[in-house]
Amino acid sequence: MSLMQLVFTASDALAQAADTAAPGKGPSLVEMLAMPVGFLFIMYFFIIRPQQKKAKDQSDLLTNLKAGDEVVTSGGIIGKVRAVAEAFVTLEVANNVAIKVLKANVSGLTKAPVAVVKDAVKA
Repeated sequence: MSLMQLVFTASDALAQAADTAAPGKGPSLVEMLAMPVGFLFIMYFFIIRPQQKKAKDQSDLLTNLKAGDEVVTSGGIIGKVRAVAEAFVTLEVANNVAIKVLKANVSGLTKAPVAVVKDAVKA
């Protein structure tokens, strides 16, 4: 018997011994559930939780909206809130020019006052 045949025979014997020592043994229940639970954990903290926080912030913005706030709509219109109703907001977009928009279309407060933006446009 050559050295190579001896090595292959020994490795086959070890493989058969490992198979007979634990017949039908697969991963445990904890090992099987670790991957899906990990994915759910990652999805919650990177997708679901930030989305819920953003929705809560938008809801708080709409409930605390009051006359005098400078807002931007989802269409990009910047204006000052003149009146707030249940479902609508009246925005003053220029001197004596007011429009009525759905309250849900108010996307946020403006960062810079409208007067500063108007001055920047004129320059």
